[in-house]
Amino acid sequence: MSKETLEFQAETKQLLDLMINSIYTNREIFLRELISNASDAIDKLHFASLTNRELLEGDEDYEIFLVPDAASHTLTISDNGIGMTREEVIENLGTIAKSGTKAFLEQMKKAKEENQDISDKDLIGQFGVGFYSAFMVAEKVTVVTRKAGTQQAVRWESTADGSYTIEDCEKESRGTTVTLTLAKDFYGDSAEENFTENWKLQNLVKKYSDYVRYPIKMNFEVEETPKDDEGKPIEGAEKIKRTEIRTLNSMQPLWTRNKNEIKDEEYTEFFKNQFHEWEKPMEYFHTKAEGTVEYTSLLCIPAKAPFNLYHTDYEPGLQLYSRHVFIMDKCKDLLPDYLRFMKGLVDSPDLSLNISRELLQQSRELKSIGKALEKNILKTLGRLLSNDREKYEKFWNEYGKSLKIGIYNSMYSGSDTIDKLKDLLLFMTSQEGKLATLKEYVSRMPESQKKIYYATAKDKETIEHLPQMELLREKGLEVLYLLDPVDEFCIETLREYDGKQFHSISRGDLDLDDEASKEAKKETEDIAKKNDDLIKDIKETLGDKIAEVKVSTRLKSSAVCLVADEQGPSLSMEQTFAEMDNPLFKAKRILEINPHHELFARLQGIHEGGKDSQEFKDYCDLLYTQALLIEGILPENPVEFANKLAKLMAK
Repeated sequence: MSKETLEFQAETKQLLDLMINSIYTNREIFLRELISNASDAIDKLHFASLTNRELLEGDEDYEIFLVPDAASHTLTISDNGIGMTREEVIENLGTIAKSGTKAFLEQMKKAKEENQDISDKDLIGQFGVGFYSAFMVAEKVTVVTRKAGTQQAVRWESTADGSYTIEDCEKESRGTTVTLTLAKDFYGDSAEENFTENWKLQNLVKKYSDYVRYPIKMNFEVEETPKDDEGKPIEGAEKIKRTEIRTLNSMQPLWTRNKNEIKDEEYTEFFKNQFHEWEKPMEYFHTKAEGTVEYTSLLCIPAKAPFNLYHTDYEPGLQLYSRHVFIMDKCKDLLPDYLRFMKGLVDSPDLSLNISRELLQQSRELKSIGKALEKNILKTLGRLLSNDREKYEKFWNEYGKSLKIGIYNSMYSGSDTIDKLKDLLLFMTSQEGKLATLKEYVSRMPESQKKIYYATAKDKETIEHLPQMELLREKGLEVLYLLDPVDEFCIETLREYDGKQFHSISRGDLDLDDEASKEAKKETEDIAKKNDDLIKDIKETLGDKIAEVKVSTRLKSSAVCLVADEQGPSLSMEQTFAEMDNPLFKAKRILEINPHHELFARLQGIHEGGKDSQEFKDYCDLLYTQALLIEGILPENPVEFANKLAKLMAK
C-alpha cells in the first residue's frame, strides 16, 4: 500500500503539544515507558504462542535492544514481541482513543486552574500515554513493525506537527523498532542530557527497568590488549577494539527474593515498571506460602485510583506466573470484584503453564490462593484502620466506593461479604463532620436511641439544611451522611449493624422513644384529627403527585418536607434511577406539614373559605413544590411555579 499522510485525533494533537513543550522536568522517563511497551509486546507474543507456536518463527529468545547512535543523533529501541498490523498502528499510535488522553488533558487543565506545581506530576504513567513521552526528547519518531505470523511490515513516522505518515515496508523479523531522532538538547557533548551515551542509558535501565523479565541489551565497544599463547598481555602491543553485547538489567524476579533483603525503594521501582505505577504504592503485600498450595504473591494498593476504575472498559485482575514464567495477564478469578483496585502478581508452581481461562475458573488451587490473598488484604486494611487512621482514610477516599459496591453486590456474591466488609466502612457524620465507622457510631448512641439514622444528599451542607434534620439536631442525635449514590444502596443491603436497624431521616416515622417524642406524637395525632378534612382536601388537590399527607412530628422551623414510605425506594434512590434512565422505580411520596408553622394556620384560614378556591389550590401546589425543591427535585413546570409565587407575593 502506498504512503499515506493522516491527521492525528484532535486530543492527540493537544497531548503532543504538551510533550514537545514539556512541563515535565523528569524527561528521562521516556525510556522506561518505551521499554515497558516493548516488554508488554513480548508478553502478548508469549501468551499467544502458548496456543500457536508458529508465531515464534523459530526465535524463542525474547529480547529488547537499545542502539544509540551519536553520529545520526538517534536512539533506537527494538523488541521481538507481537508487533502490529497497519490497522493496529493507526488505532494505537494515530487515534489513541483507548488510552485515556481526554482524562489526562482534563487532569492537566484542573492542575493548572488550581495553581498546582505540575512539573513532577505523575500523569503519564497514570493515564497510559507513555509512547508519546518520546516526543519530550525527540523531534521525530519512526516506528517500523511487523505482526508475528504476518509478512507485511509497516512504517509509521511523525514530527508531531499534527499529522503522521504510514506506509508498507520490509522487516525481516517480527516485532517493533522505535527510532527517536533526538532534539538538539539531548545529544552531543553540550547537551542538557545526552541519550546517545551508553553509560547514561545503562544507568537509566538500572534505575527504572532492572526488573523487566526480558533481557535489555546494548552493544559496548571495549579495548583489549592482545594476549600471547599463554594468555598473558603482549607488552607494547596496540590495543584491539571489539564490540560486545551486554545485558543491562538483572531480570531476577523481585518476588523470588527474601523480603527482608528488599529495600522499600526496590518495591516502588518494581511496581512503577511492572505495572506502570508512577507514585509509590500506598501499601505492599509480599507473601510466600507453603502447604497444600505453594505460591508467592507481590501485590500493592496503588497510591491513586485509576480514572476509569468503575468504568466498563477497566480490566481488573492480577498477573499469573508458574515457576517465574508468565502465563496470564489480568486474571479476574483470584480476587473478588470489590478488590478490583489491587495490582500485582501471583507465582505458583502448582499452576499449569498452558492452563485455559475456562479451567482457571474451576481450579481448586486458584480458589485456595484467592481466598488466602483476600483474607490477607482485608486483615491488613483492618490493622491499618486501627493503627493508622490517617493512612486508612486516605485509602478510603480513593477506594472506599469499591467496598461499598462489594456489600451491595453481596446479594449475588454471598452474605459473608457483608461480614467481611462492614467494619471497614467509613461514613461522614453530623458529629464534627468527621468520618466514622459503624462501630464508632453505635458506641456513641444514647440508650434511648434504637436506630441508626442516616441522610442522603450530594454534600454535607445540603444535609445540614434539610428540615428533616431539625428534630434530630435538637435532640443531639448523630446522623450518618450518605454523599455518594452507592451509599444508600450499601446501607439498604446491610439492613442493620450490631442489632440496630438503619433508618433514613426522610422515610417513615423516626420512631424516637423518649418521653418528649411520645408527647409530641400524641399532640400531633390530636392536631391531625382536628384537621382531618384539611389534610384530606390537600391530598385530593395534589392528586397522584403524593401518596399521603401527614401532620409532621419531625419539623421544627420549616413549613414542609417530603418523605418516602418505609417500603419501596427512597426519594434519593428514585433520583439515582432517573439519572440512569430507569424511571420505573418511584418513591411513595408523603407530604409532611408542620402544624406549628404560620403557613399551616394560613392554610387553615384559606380552607375555611372553600377547598375549591384557586387560592387554596395554589397554596397546596406551592407547598408541594417547595418540598420538592428542598429535596433537590425540580418542579415539572418551573414557570407555573414562579408565576404562582409572584402572584402570592403581590398580595
